[in-house]
Amino acid sequence: MNHYDLPLEVIERHATPRGEIQLQRRGTFFEIISNGTFLMATYNGESERLLLREPLKRTSHPTSVLIGGLGVGYSLQEALSDPRVEKVTVIEIEDTIIEWNHTILSTVSGGAVKHPKARIVHADCLEWLRQNDEHFDLICLDIDNGPDWHVYVQNETLYSNYGLALLARHLQPDGCLSFWSATSSPEFVTSLKQHFKVVDVLYVPQERGEPDAIFLTQHPIVQAV
Repeated sequence: MNHYDLPLEVIERHATPRGEIQLQRRGTFFEIISNGTFLMATYNGESERLLLREPLKRTSHPTSVLIGGLGVGYSLQEALSDPRVEKVTVIEIEDTIIEWNHTILSTVSGGAVKHPKARIVHADCLEWLRQNDEHFDLICLDIDNGPDWHVYVQNETLYSNYGLALLARHLQPDGCLSFWSATSSPEFVTSLKQHFKVVDVLYVPQERGEPDAIFLTQHPIVQAV
């Protein structure tokens, strides 16, 4: 029996300004559901780790990292595993997900949210970027289900030309920006090429459905926002 066939147990369900968010368990695995749509799980974390692992390979001095979206903590854990990283800022809009990472999901990522190099910020990523002028060696976004599939419609702006220009302004000239997506997106690749000189796509096969996609960009073309 694989994890998809295991009995489902709802652990917690909460109302948020963006709808309902639910934590459920199948055997030893956890899943997070938002407004009835699957967001993430603890049994398929390879692409979430690759979201950090590949940019870390491409950056010579990744001392400062920004992660958009906490999830179950896999990306944060991957960033903290690199001794060159001195600070990781994670922006998460759902305080419930932050709380789960401190409690029920703590062992999933080895308690990454409590690491002294980690700074967890409860905020909307787009608004935080607008209001801050920090620059990062790596920016890695795992928000919603990618550029083409949004549970929360306001997230579309992050993947728009405006959002890409804003992200480019926060990236160090020799840094790397990556995006996680549940689907491929040729249109998004076209948009990325308007804002970055280097654009690559990696695919991670999944047991069901199409592969996850990791979009990697380097050398931002800074534009007015």
